[in-house]
Amino acid sequence: MKSIVTVIGKDKPGIIAKVSSALAQNQVNIEDISQTLMQDNFTMLMLCDLSKATVSLNELQNQLVELGKEIGVSIHVQHEDIFNAMHKI
Repeated sequence: MKSIVTVIGKDKPGIIAKVSSALAQNQVNIEDISQTLMQDNFTMLMLCDLSKATVSLNELQNQLVELGKEIGVSIHVQHEDIFNAMHKI
């Protein structure tokens, strides 16, 4: 199963490291990543493979929401199909 992870917030050191470490600890593979800065606003979008994940999608969502609170960013995890349906023209 694939998922889309989005991270948005004020830029600060360590965001990518902390999010990618949390994914790696759960055996989630990052297949593609895009990140950008707009002034001091950080945005990141990742396509992840959860086929070997050691937690459910729901548990991963909960973990990353909590991580986001700890580091001061908003993190959302969505199944790829839901993300694509929401952003289809």
